[in-house]
Amino acid sequence: MGEMTQEDLAKRVGVARQTIIAIEKGKYNPSVALAIKIARVFGVTVEEVFTLNGDESSSEQGGAPGAQS
Repeated sequence: MGEMTQEDLAKRVGVARQTIIAIEKGKYNPSVALAIKIARVFGVTVEEVFTLNGDESSSEQGGAPGAQS
Protein backbone atom coordinates (compact mmCIF):
# COMPACT_ATOMS: atom_id res chain seq x y z
CA MET A 1 0.00 0.00 0.00
CA GLY A 2 1.27 3.48 -0.86
CA GLU A 3 1.56 6.54 1.30
CA MET A 4 -1.60 7.62 3.13
CA THR A 5 -2.96 11.04 2.19
CA GLN A 6 -4.45 13.56 4.58
CA GLU A 7 -7.82 12.88 2.95
CA ASP A 8 -7.44 9.11 3.50
CA LEU A 9 -6.60 9.61 7.17
CA ALA A 10 -9.43 12.11 7.63
CA LYS A 11 -11.96 9.67 6.19
CA ARG A 12 -10.67 6.80 8.32
CA VAL A 13 -11.01 8.76 11.56
CA GLY A 14 -14.18 10.67 10.65
CA VAL A 15 -12.95 14.26 10.42
CA ALA A 16 -12.40 16.86 7.70
CA ARG A 17 -9.07 17.02 5.88
CA GLN A 18 -8.63 20.52 7.31
CA THR A 19 -8.63 19.01 10.81
CA ILE A 20 -5.70 16.76 9.90
CA ILE A 21 -3.86 19.74 8.41
CA ALA A 22 -4.44 21.79 11.58
CA ILE A 23 -3.17 18.93 13.77
CA GLU A 24 -0.04 18.60 11.63
CA LYS A 25 0.63 22.34 11.88
CA GLY A 26 0.14 22.30 15.66
CA LYS A 27 -2.84 24.65 15.43
CA TYR A 28 -5.37 22.14 16.78
CA ASN A 29 -5.17 19.77 19.72
CA PRO A 30 -7.16 16.64 18.97
CA SER A 31 -9.54 15.16 21.49
CA VAL A 32 -8.39 12.04 23.28
CA ALA A 33 -10.81 10.00 21.18
CA LEU A 34 -9.45 11.41 17.92
CA ALA A 35 -5.84 10.92 19.05
CA ILE A 36 -6.62 7.26 19.80
CA LYS A 37 -8.31 6.79 16.42
CA ILE A 38 -5.31 8.27 14.60
CA ALA A 39 -2.89 6.07 16.53
CA ARG A 40 -4.96 2.98 15.78
CA VAL A 41 -4.93 3.74 12.05
CA PHE A 42 -1.12 3.58 12.16
CA GLY A 43 -1.00 0.66 14.61
CA VAL A 44 0.98 2.58 17.22
CA THR A 45 0.39 4.11 20.64
CA VAL A 46 -0.88 7.66 21.10
CA GLU A 47 2.50 8.55 22.62
CA GLU A 48 4.22 7.53 19.40
CA VAL A 49 2.09 10.00 17.42
CA PHE A 50 1.60 12.90 19.85
CA THR A 51 3.75 14.52 22.50
CA LEU A 52 3.18 17.34 24.95
CA ASN A 53 5.16 20.52 24.38
CA GLY A 54 8.32 20.33 26.45
CA ASP A 55 7.92 16.60 27.07
CA GLU A 56 11.52 15.43 27.29
CA SER A 57 10.47 11.79 26.97
CA SER A 58 9.08 12.37 23.47
CA SER A 59 9.74 9.73 20.87
CA GLU A 60 12.93 10.08 18.83
CA GLN A 61 11.04 8.47 15.97
CA GLY A 62 9.04 11.65 15.83
CA GLY A 63 5.33 12.05 16.01
CA ALA A 64 3.25 14.44 14.05
CA PRO A 65 5.34 17.59 13.75
CA GLY A 66 4.05 20.19 16.16
CA ALA A 67 1.20 17.96 17.29
CA GLN A 68 0.15 18.36 20.88
CA SER A 69 -2.12 16.33 23.09
